[in-house]
Amino acid sequence: MKHTSIYLFPLLLLLFCSDVSFAQIAGNSISIKKGFTDNQLLNLVEKQTFQYFWDGAEPNSGLARERYHVDGDYLLNDKNVVATGATGFGVMAIIAGIDRHYITRKQGFERLQKGVNFLEKADRFHGAWPHWMYGETGKVKPFGNNDDGGDLVETAYLAQGLICVRQYFANGNKAERKLAAQIDRLYKGIEWDWYRNGGKNVLYWHWSPNVGWKMNFPLEGYNECLITYIMAAASPTHGIPAAVYHEGWARSGGINTNANIYGFPIKLKHNGTQNGVGGLFWSQYSYLGLSPKGLTDRYANYWNEVRNHALINHAYCIDNPKHYKGYGDNCWGLTASYSVDGYSGHSPSNDLGVISPTAALASYPYTPKESMKMIRHLYEDLGDKVWGKYGFYDAFSETANWYPKRYLGIDQGPIVVMIENGRSGLLWKLFMSSPEVKAGLKKLDFKSPYLK
Repeated sequence: MKHTSIYLFPLLLLLFCSDVSFAQIAGNSISIKKGFTDNQLLNLVEKQTFQYFWDGAEPNSGLARERYHVDGDYLLNDKNVVATGATGFGVMAIIAGIDRHYITRKQGFERLQKGVNFLEKADRFHGAWPHWMYGETGKVKPFGNNDDGGDLVETAYLAQGLICVRQYFANGNKAERKLAAQIDRLYKGIEWDWYRNGGKNVLYWHWSPNVGWKMNFPLEGYNECLITYIMAAASPTHGIPAAVYHEGWARSGGINTNANIYGFPIKLKHNGTQNGVGGLFWSQYSYLGLSPKGLTDRYANYWNEVRNHALINHAYCIDNPKHYKGYGDNCWGLTASYSVDGYSGHSPSNDLGVISPTAALASYPYTPKESMKMIRHLYEDLGDKVWGKYGFYDAFSETANWYPKRYLGIDQGPIVVMIENGRSGLLWKLFMSSPEVKAGLKKLDFKSPYLK
């Protein structure tokens, strides 16, 4: 699946609020102060990670960089590359930053307006943005030989974030309402129905004006792509019928399983595993805006699924069957991230001894106690080995003594958004307040407290 393999191939080819302002940054030197309350520590982590999307943004567009390497080793020489999915997460992080008073509402609005103006002029392919864009021009940067057009999944992540921004400013001043209307036009311009590849009852990930449907990647569950079907069903202009979800994504019921791992049941079959579970980003990317609380359909109770997925990951790291150094109750989290040799989709079935902080931290709404232990251990015990100017670095391995000072936008975003959702539910409330989202969920026969 894409967020393991599609990041892997290009990389391998090229091989605060005042009460938490104690972390002083001087160049790359970070001082660690212990003794924070849980709330202070959460705020410190949320605020510092937010800076990836604020101070660390690509300067021309104001949007999220694909990556940032503090150690200066840019694998793809892509300091100017904007990542569409990370941008969706990043605009949500900016909304959280406004609400937490890390920045003013005016500052946040101006940055978001700049970003939306860029997106309006950037390359689109039947309404879908590409995976990567050049920050100076908005032109597509090919992700691979045949991946030089629209990326529907990354577009869905961006649309999820833009809907939150629209809802946040919908009842604001004149300029804010104008921005909300501009976002509305961008969302309505995404041709989700085109990505049915000639009317098939399934959505396809990619389309290119040069090679058409050659990537040939139908979106079938279960993985990180649920939000794509939600956004497509919700579209008032290019919507999909319910059959596309039930026959394509849910595979006419083939999505279901009856697994039990470490005592935690899983009802959704994770693609590519033998009754196992994938990386934790599967339970995060689609749920930054889509609230799994009380969310059900004929296939699953989604809160149970995402929470059990996180608890299985936690239990696996305590069990630590491969005896890696450092794994345990306070050091867990396997997901797609940088790895000792390039990039990998870490999971219990693909455990390479690499811990990715985003996995446990972005599980905070599901596993607050377990995630809080991880946050405190990372900050207080591992300190500047894993902590830098934009929060915790992407990944590390105590077994390999590997502590790269590198960030990936698509991993930093869920940390900010899901910590905020765990604290206030802000992004969940915004996204679920959208009338289109409500209509789309009803069309697909979902039930949710937000639909009452």
